[in-house]
Amino acid sequence: MRSWDISTLDVQPHNPAVLDSEQEGRAIVINLPAGERLQEHQVHERAWLLVVGGAIEIEDSGGESITGGAGLLAEFDPNERREILATEDALIVLVLSPWPGEGHPSQR
Repeated sequence: MRSWDISTLDVQPHNPAVLDSEQEGRAIVINLPAGERLQEHQVHERAWLLVVGGAIEIEDSGGESITGGAGLLAEFDPNERREILATEDALIVLVLSPWPGEGHPSQR
């Protein structure tokens, strides 16, 4: 077993930390300062985003948005587009599965 206390990791802004990367999935921790965004993007994998600390707003490509703080868990289908805004300094975990997903550039 491996474990992490996400709230104590020293993850610098603009430098995501990959906790684990296996064929079954990849786990990434992101420190997103208040007011900053993960511009509209998509990944080839199914994605789960968990807010560990702070607060974010997520907007999908259809304009629907949700907000939440620590404990918010959002799921995205493969290739679903979204944008994430930190409304407070936010620490988030992104889990992608499988890794890499179908159509990922590394699969070519």
